[in-house]
Amino acid sequence: MVVGDLHGCYDEFQQLLDAVPLTADDTIVHIGDLVDRGPYPAKIVDFFMETPNATSLLGNRDDKHIRAYDGELSYQGARNVTRAQFDDQDHYAAAVDYMRTLPLTLETDEALLIHGYYEAGVPLAKQRRDVLLGHGTGENRLVKKGCDPWYLHYDGKKPVVFGHRDYPFLHFERTAYAIDTRCVYGGTLTGLLLPNWTLYSVPARQDHWQRTRIRYAHLLDE
Repeated sequence: MVVGDLHGCYDEFQQLLDAVPLTADDTIVHIGDLVDRGPYPAKIVDFFMETPNATSLLGNRDDKHIRAYDGELSYQGARNVTRAQFDDQDHYAAAVDYMRTLPLTLETDEALLIHGYYEAGVPLAKQRRDVLLGHGTGENRLVKKGCDPWYLHYDGKKPVVFGHRDYPFLHFERTAYAIDTRCVYGGTLTGLLLPNWTLYSVPARQDHWQRTRIRYAHLLDE
């Protein structure tokens, strides 16, 4: 099963796992953005670190924590909050180290999994990191190239499954599956079960980012 952006939404994730008829042999793949804005980033990262049949792609939010930890970005906004949500800084450092190991893409027999965008006319092995992650520089490149929205120009060999942002569809012409359905903002959490392409969703318990902003307002102002 491929799971949409979690952003620390641990309770909904467990509810989704209970709703999907998974077997002990099934693999759980998260589409990226383990952390930021939701209530339980540490629990989410720990699940993927400790569960043998579960893995995650690297998301743009995860990547920014790596860059902040390395001194390339400042700790501000949601990054500052996420760091504070870990019980200690050794735990946070271990989470960042885990994020460093995450792949940018993953291919199954049925689909290509990415977090952000895909640049048409470029082989998978030569896709730019900022495009695959959905960073602003990658999006700007696609706009300048005239292939935005990118999914209209997608030319990969397999259907593509992705997250990163909300789209006006769950599937587009059966070649593009958008499974970030804004759980952290009070939407739903979506999973896609392969190989039969069945979609499952559970509702968010609340607008987590709104509540997080209130609880950690002092950190967001820093």
